[in-house]
Order: sequence, then structure tokens, then C-alpha cells
Amino acid sequence: MLISHAYAQAAPAATGGTDSLLSLLPLVLMFVVLYFIMIRPQMKRQKEHKAMVEALAKGDEVVTAGGLAGRISKLGDSYLGVEVADGVEVQVQRNAVAQVLPKGTLK
Repeated sequence: MLISHAYAQAAPAATGGTDSLLSLLPLVLMFVVLYFIMIRPQMKRQKEHKAMVEALAKGDEVVTAGGLAGRISKLGDSYLGVEVADGVEVQVQRNAVAQVLPKGTLK
């Protein structure tokens, strides 16, 4: 009397797999953008750093990751001897070299 009758509605017809593919499209696009903006440049930088570390030679002037600047006096497989002042030599890991300076930068 005061309450009306509720009738069930028919379910919408299923529309193949196109809706599921369209819902995954933004996720795939975000991954592609993430790859080209973050992952690819980082891999390129790692490759350049590895080539720089392998090309180090005695007499090169370098700056370490800690900011220590000096001239390479000894080369080893995983460690370098860096002369930071006359008679003062510091042992650093090869991977700790952040930058190779142009010749004559340090005096």
C-alpha cells in the first residue's frame, strides 16, 4: 500500500574483452612513460660511469663521490691510490670516482 513493489532489472549484455583492454591501456602507457623518463636515462648514466672507471689511468686527476680531489698514483683491480697532497695518498674504491677532471686542474 504505502510501499511500492521493486522489480529486478535485466543485466546489461556482455561486450567481449574490449572494456578490459581499454582499462589496461592507461597502466601500459604509464609504464612506457616511466621507462623513457626514468629507467632508460639511469641505465645510460651507469654505462657511461662504468666506461669512465675502466678508462682510468695513472696521472688522471679525479674527484671522488665524497668530494676528495687528487691525482691517481696507483691502480689496482678494485682500489686506486689517490694522491691528495704531496706525500699524502688515500686508497679509494674505483666506483667511488665521480668525475675525471681535465689535465692541469689541480696544482
